[in-house]
This record gives sequence, C-alpha cells and structure tokens, in this order.
Amino acid sequence: MHDDRAARWALDVSGARDLIDSIVGGTRPLDWIERLLGGVHVADVDQNAAHLVGPYAGRERMIGQPFSAYAPREGWPGFAELILAAVANHPPDAARIREITSLVFGDCLIGMSTDDRHPDIVFVSVSGTVIDDRSFWSVRASEERYRNLIHYLPHALVQVDSTPMLGIFDDLRRKRITDIARYLHETPELLVHSRSVVRVTDVNRNAVELLGADSADQLLGSLDFLFTASPETAGRIVAARFEDRRNYIEIMKLRTLDGRLCDVQLSVTYPRPPDRLDVTIIGLEDITERLRTEAQLRQLQADYSRAARISMLGELATSIAHEVNQPLSAIVTNAETSLRWLSRDDPNLAKVGQLTTRIAENARRASDIVQRIRGMAARRAPERVPLDLNEIIDEALLFVRYEVESRSIGMSTCLEPNLPKVLGDRVQLQQVVVNLLVNAVQAQCGPGRIDLSTARGADGEVTFTIHDGGPGIAEEDLDRIFGTFFTTKDDGIGIGLALCQSIIAAHCGTISASNHPRGGALFQFSLPAIAEA
Repeated sequence: MHDDRAARWALDVSGARDLIDSIVGGTRPLDWIERLLGGVHVADVDQNAAHLVGPYAGRERMIGQPFSAYAPREGWPGFAELILAAVANHPPDAARIREITSLVFGDCLIGMSTDDRHPDIVFVSVSGTVIDDRSFWSVRASEERYRNLIHYLPHALVQVDSTPMLGIFDDLRRKRITDIARYLHETPELLVHSRSVVRVTDVNRNAVELLGADSADQLLGSLDFLFTASPETAGRIVAARFEDRRNYIEIMKLRTLDGRLCDVQLSVTYPRPPDRLDVTIIGLEDITERLRTEAQLRQLQADYSRAARISMLGELATSIAHEVNQPLSAIVTNAETSLRWLSRDDPNLAKVGQLTTRIAENARRASDIVQRIRGMAARRAPERVPLDLNEIIDEALLFVRYEVESRSIGMSTCLEPNLPKVLGDRVQLQQVVVNLLVNAVQAQCGPGRIDLSTARGADGEVTFTIHDGGPGIAEEDLDRIFGTFFTTKDDGIGIGLALCQSIIAAHCGTISASNHPRGGALFQFSLPAIAEA
C-alpha cells in the first residue's frame, strides 16, 4: 500500500543553545552534528511520527528523548543544518526545506520553522510516500543491528551515497558513451565533479582509526580525502560503477588525515535493486606491513638465488676458465702470426688484416663470455622481458660445454625453430637450465648421453625437456626431489632443484621430474607463451 502523509514534530532546542551560538560565532567542533542532535530533545510528536518511527510504547516514550534517537543517521548532517537555519538563520537565508534519505519515506522532504511565541521550539514537518502501513520501528531496529555489525567488523568500512552519479550515468548512456575510461580521460572535470557530489554518510570505528581522524564526523561529506595520494583510483571506481559491476578491488596508496602514507587494499561493493541505492560500501585494509614483508622476502629470495648462482659458478670454474681461454689463446696465436708476417721484408698486409679481424672477433667473444658470467653473478632485480627459450639454452650451454666434452658425454639438441617467446628473466631462466644440465652431467659416471629438446605444447606453452643417461631417480625420492635441502649427492646441499621450482613457479610455469622408460632421469618445465599479435 502506498500512502502520502506527513509526520510532525516539535523539538526543544534550549539544551543546544550554547552550541548553536558557538557555531554561529565561528567555532564549529568536529563532533558538532552529533552534539547538536543529542542536545535537541523531542517536545511533542503527532500520531504519524509516533507510528512510523516511534518505539513500541509510542509517543509517551519519545517525549524528552534526544532527537538523534529517532532521526535516521544518514540524514543527520541535513537535520543539523536545517536546525541552524531555522533557529539562527545560519548561514544567512539558508534553505529551511530539503530532501533527505529516509528508511521511512520515499521522496522525503523535511522542513523546519520557528514561532516567535515559542523561541526554543522548532516545528518539523516530514512528508513523503509511505511504502508500508506497518510500524517502521522494526525497520529502524534492523538498521541499528546492521550499523552495529558494520561498526564492529574488523575492517575499515566507509559508507558512501553515490546516487547523484546515477543521473550522470543515464545521461552518458543517452549520449551512447561506452568507453567510460576514455571519456573520463578526455573529460577530467566529470571526475572532479563526481568526487564532490559523492558523499561519505557513515564510517565505522576502524575506518576512523585507519584514516587518522579524530572522530567519525571528520570524515563525513566529501570523498576527496580518500584519493589525495591516488587520484587515478577514483576514475577506475567510477568506471566500474558505470559498467554495472558488483565489486571493484585494487591496491592503492592512501594519505591519512594525520599525514601517514599507507598501502591499502580497497574493495568497493556497489548496490543493486532491491538494495538501498544510496549505500555503497568501501572497504579498506591496511596492507603496508604485508607489502613490506613481501618485499623483504623477495629480496631474501633474490639473495638466495644469487648465492646459488655464485656457488654454481664456483663448481663450473674449470669449464668457465676453458671457455675464456679458448678465445684468449686464439688472440695470442693470431697476434704472433701477424707479427711474423709483418717482420718479413715484403709484409703481407692482406694476411695481417685478416688475422687482425680474427683477433677482434675473439676479443669480442671473450668479452661476451665475461659479461655472461658477470650477469650470472651480479646482484640485480629480476626483469621480465620477452625471451627466446632456444637462445637461453644456447647461452646456458656455454657454462657446461667443457664439462660435457671432458667426460665424453654425447650431447644432442633438438630445438624447435620459431618458438613463441616467453616472458621471463634471462638470468633466472639460464640458472634453471644450467642447474638441470649440471645435474645431468653429474648423474653419469663416465661416457653417457644428454638429450635436450624444446617444443610448443598442446596448450600453447613452451616446453623444455632434458633426459640424461644416468641411473634415474629412486622411486621413493620422486615426490621430494624438489624439496629444499634434499640431495642424493655426498657433497650437495640440496638447494638447486628447489630453486629451479621456485623460479619456474614465479614465471607461472610448471616443472616435473620422472624416470624415462628407457632409463635415466627426465626433467621438464613449461612456461606460458606470450600471445602472438
């Protein structure tokens, strides 16, 4: 049943006179709204007011109680401003009728007036559409339970009224605007306007603490304070609302009212009918310490990985020395030959030029080898770039070629051409391949064989496989071979394969170990390919 009716109140403002005079004089405490409505008392109400918002005992229990006990909290700022306008004409010529949000009425209008015969009484008329003829006390009780729940939840919650944006969105849709992000970029004044019309209507105690406020009242009103350190976030929140999403989540920087800079996870829940459209909930979780801890953990992992690379380079010192000595020996040989050609009575300058070219080529090769070794040993932040996995394997073979040749191990490579690129860190992926190669070499006693291959997987990923000719992996060790500090070597410390697994996992890939049907161990890892344009 729909019913248009008015509810009338008489409010005694004598208990709030000092506060009203103070506000008119220019002193407005932070909690002035709550103090003002708590100092104004109900002098009388009509039957409609008693029926719609009164307690079960009715009108008698309402008289003498603070107005704040019955006024909907979401309307408190409006009520307080109307009382100032009616009692003290503050600010001058302020409106004494305004729309408010109410659980009791739809299309609610509230007006306040005074009578010279009763200077301490404010007469209030509240009108609108009553949607149900039942008493709304149970609705108010339910709202209070909801408010208590919100205030005692362990997360910071901010309640926002974003209904003014609905009309703006309707206008944009009539203009056939579909790319809201682009529109906001081209029309920044709309975003500025949205931050001024969207209002904070309530906050819980955890939000007051997180945001560094002295009281909840300090946060009511404009939402601007939330985006001072991350203004671009506001645009993404508006875009998500325009796109009719139910939720939006992101990590953002937050500058608190007391000057702290925090990292918070912001989550927005937008209303949908039959929800109250004036209630958008913003959740804030302070994750500053968590992100700091994660950064420290990443640094420890980077140091751990670098230590493992340096240890591995130490094990491969003979191979590395051999690789460096080859171009150096070629440089010496070519230089000595050039000197002999130059010492002749008729120097062969063409031959000397050819030898000098070889010297330069070998010098560049030696420099390249040294740079790769320095790259493996250097302390550096991981860098994700598109990489050719086949090139990574060719570079990794540099470090173990001498070990393979000196042990008379046969090496076969079957690298599929034109593989899609993967997104990864070159040094880390080289570390994985070198580690697997070193394990394959050390698994074999005397002459043996290592087979390497790359392929494009069925699901579009890029796969690397290495099969050695060793004795394989004991069945009882298969499930724990990637465990930290697990090793079957007498002088091993068991960090190589664990590190390989963590690196591949960080690249969103998978790695596995098994025994090949023809004998020997088989290791395989797969990495997601970059989508081809």
